[in-house]
Amino acid sequence: MGSPNGGIVGVINPTSFGKCTQTIATTGSTTLTTQPGTRLVNYVVVAGGGGGGSRAGGGGGGLRTSTSFPVCGNTGYPIVIGGGGPSSGVRGTASSFSTISSTGGGGGSPATSAGPCTPGGSGGGAISDGSSSPITGGTGNTPPVSPSQGNPGGGGSVTGPSFAASSGGGGAGAAGGNISMSGPTYVSGPGGAGLDVSPLFNSPIPNSGVYAGGGGGGADGRQTSSFGVGGSGGGGAGGGGPSPSLNGTAGTANTGGGGGGAGVGPTPTGGTAAAGGSGIVIVKELNKASGVWNLKSQFSAIKQGTWPEKQISVDVDYLVVSGGGGGGAGATAGSYGGGGGGAGGYRTSFPGGTKISISGYGPLSYPITIGAGGAGAPSNSGTQGSSGTDSIFSTITSAGGGGGGGSYVGNKTGLNGGSGGGGGTYTGTAGTGNSPPVSPPQGNNGGAGSGVNEFAGGGGGASTVGTSGGPGPGPGGTGSANSISGSPSPVDYAGGGGGGAGNSPGPGGSGGSGGGGAGGAYNSGVNGPGTDGTANTGGGGGGGGGGPVGSGSSAGGIGGSGIVIIRAPGSAGLAASPGTNTVTTLPAPAGGCKVATFTVSGTLTVS
Repeated sequence: MGSPNGGIVGVINPTSFGKCTQTIATTGSTTLTTQPGTRLVNYVVVAGGGGGGSRAGGGGGGLRTSTSFPVCGNTGYPIVIGGGGPSSGVRGTASSFSTISSTGGGGGSPATSAGPCTPGGSGGGAISDGSSSPITGGTGNTPPVSPSQGNPGGGGSVTGPSFAASSGGGGAGAAGGNISMSGPTYVSGPGGAGLDVSPLFNSPIPNSGVYAGGGGGGADGRQTSSFGVGGSGGGGAGGGGPSPSLNGTAGTANTGGGGGGAGVGPTPTGGTAAAGGSGIVIVKELNKASGVWNLKSQFSAIKQGTWPEKQISVDVDYLVVSGGGGGGAGATAGSYGGGGGGAGGYRTSFPGGTKISISGYGPLSYPITIGAGGAGAPSNSGTQGSSGTDSIFSTITSAGGGGGGGSYVGNKTGLNGGSGGGGGTYTGTAGTGNSPPVSPPQGNNGGAGSGVNEFAGGGGGASTVGTSGGPGPGPGGTGSANSISGSPSPVDYAGGGGGGAGNSPGPGGSGGSGGGGAGGAYNSGVNGPGTDGTANTGGGGGGGGGGPVGSGSSAGGIGGSGIVIIRAPGSAGLAASPGTNTVTTLPAPAGGCKVATFTVSGTLTVS
């Protein structure tokens, strides 16, 4: 029908112009102030998970979510993030947004024999000790809300007498697993599954949007038994599994996952129950303009800057290389070589890996962090080189390369990192690569130092381990070649630094392909410094060279800085700031793909 202003109107529907702004709160208390045009939001509120008990798993934190929740524009709404319950079966604490509060997950039964378990957002697990009587897990959705915020802990029974079997804590998506038997094996229950809320929000979000899994029950090694795995959504596994540790696994931070229950060894000695994971709150301010709009309303919204932006949905490839580790140095006495620095962590989706999905209403901005190379150890210091720093894009973090080892006691060991630093002279231990662990691995171990002529080990590279010292200084591990940038030939990244020469004339270990610096030489009685890693490759710095006794030892080389490269389809709009970073369009046969290259920290804008 006609309207007084001559426009055409359709069905009256709620409208919101929040520009799909998304807030992710992970700690403490804060206030979200909505956009002026926001009237509706999606939210998820996840409380802290319950702590594991004496074998019983902790319950996942309460999870409450809604779509199109009404709010007012330009208004502050308080947010509180609940902490995970400590071990010994303590309930997690509540998280809240506006008037919505989710209850902490119930703790697993803290008793060493059958005992109470705690109710909560999801209930804690229970324990059966020397009894075949059925057990009952803690109650979930306590206090009750609709829709439910969680599920009960597991129950069940086993044929006794048994020392102990324990159930899993409940999760937001399912009840905790029951105790059971598989032949003669007493099986502790897994944690209940969490809930996937990712379709409600812009990606990426922490833990891929799966939250509030329950903790698994611990095993009892005094009998044939098995532990319960943690529920999807950050639940920790119970202790006493295939690893030597009897300790439960903690719930993952900012998931509300329940902590794993403690395991017990072949003797009554037990492990430690694990804490629950802290909570999280995510709020997405909606763009929603249903119905038919008259021209006056359209003009008013555009003038105010609240008309919905273009929706973006694009999958991008990435290469994220962190800063390489600095080379180590020998001591004042001379004749000692320093270990080569480990290469920076190397993580990529190109070619053929899992891309990162970017979605939302644009333009969308993503901070990019470029890791710096670690400093080389000073001459005559006998100390380790410094580790490089991390590079970050979205959910991908590559760890800085480990610094190379020195020669003094306590400093000989290469440092852990994306790739590990090489060990210093006199049998310095190599640093561990792929630390922290990711899959596929982001790097390799360094090589060990040698007591034979004081030759140091090379730092690890993205493709191979560093070579150990002896009969000469160890070369750095080789890097990895990648063509994500569209260059005519693949470019090598993340090579390890070479180990420094010791008390024998000759060159230092060669740097690994991919920017690794060579180790310092011992030539004609003159010791040489380690070579710096190449900038924007993540190459490790070379270890400092030694010389004749009493001549002193040279400094280690500086690690090379990292790099981040993003490759998107030609239809995507990419911008990189500041101006040092670049965006290029590739010619055929790459089909016009756009490549953003970051050599310094900045911002990627996708439109």
